[in-house]
Amino acid sequence: MKAPSTPTTPATAGRPKDPVKRQAILNAAKRLFLSNGYDGSSMDAIAAEAGVSKLTVYSHFSDKETLFTAAVKSKCAEQLPRPMFEPSADASIESVLLTIGRGFHNLVNSPEAIKLLRLLAAQATLDSKLSLLFLDAGPLSVMREMQRLLTQANQQQQLQINDPTKAAEHFFSLIKGNDNFRLLIGCSAELQNPAAIEAHIQDVVELFLRAYRT
Repeated sequence: MKAPSTPTTPATAGRPKDPVKRQAILNAAKRLFLSNGYDGSSMDAIAAEAGVSKLTVYSHFSDKETLFTAAVKSKCAEQLPRPMFEPSADASIESVLLTIGRGFHNLVNSPEAIKLLRLLAAQATLDSKLSLLFLDAGPLSVMREMQRLLTQANQQQQLQINDPTKAAEHFFSLIKGNDNFRLLIGCSAELQNPAAIEAHIQDVVELFLRAYRT
């Protein structure tokens, strides 16, 4: 992987950040990383795609690695926003798990996620640094949120979980099912129909609750 680009001019300290421009930069980065790969997406190209100056890009993101990490987190937040893991006091654990399961299934099986995983797998034998950045910003970040939720459910005696980490791994692995692998290796161009997907998610939640319900 090439060394991250550096700005030619330092960003102005203390200048208020424009959230609209920040989102435009993230959207542009997501598009270019997927279409051109990480090394093929320069900060200049991302700035042009976002319709902002290169200096503006660097005022929001210190380098390309930081931008890549933020882009991965942004994509995860589209389907699994943090409030999803912070349910209201009157929400049942079943409804919470169903909501998270739907969001996770949509995320990992989206065309963008499948394409990114293929790109990372192709590059992994040459340089695993990008894969490690993705792992921490995406899967492990989601896993940490799930661990926190399951720990809370255990403390509130909604579930009986001795190892929240393993329980979170079990849940997400079951939600992935066979669909994800088939999509990754190109054996299926699209997912099952929505009714079949919903039935799969409900079956997983039911199985998970049977294993961990108090």
